[in-house]
Amino acid sequence: MSKTTPAVVLDASCLLASAFGELGAEMVRPLISGAMISTANWSEFVQKVQQHGIETAGMRAELEGAGLQIVPVTVQHAEAAAELWPLARPLGLSLADRLCLALGLAKASKVYTTDRAWTQLPELPHLQVICIRSAQVLHEIAD
Repeated sequence: MSKTTPAVVLDASCLLASAFGELGAEMVRPLISGAMISTANWSEFVQKVQQHGIETAGMRAELEGAGLQIVPVTVQHAEAAAELWPLARPLGLSLADRLCLALGLAKASKVYTTDRAWTQLPELPHLQVICIRSAQVLHEIAD
């Protein structure tokens, strides 16, 4: 990824919107090629899909074949997620949400979500948060 083209990180909610044809799905599908998702968010996605009775065998291979990178959670991501807790707690953001943001911060990325609570986050350095449900850029990358 070059400095001029930030990486794209997807929250589990974006993949779910795409899988279930929900509002905003049309924004997600073109992003999958070259996008990243943390292993924590991948687990959340698989769990929710299985809860809907959908067979997930082969799903990972299919999405990775389409260009999605499933990125392991590192110690640095875990520590960054912990540091985000005071900002995220009042908004009800989960650990998986904070790990998604931590991956975005580590990669100087655009992070896509369907969660409108993220609109209340204070600006985070080198990170652009985009809510696909309103197609709204929440925070621009600060240089």
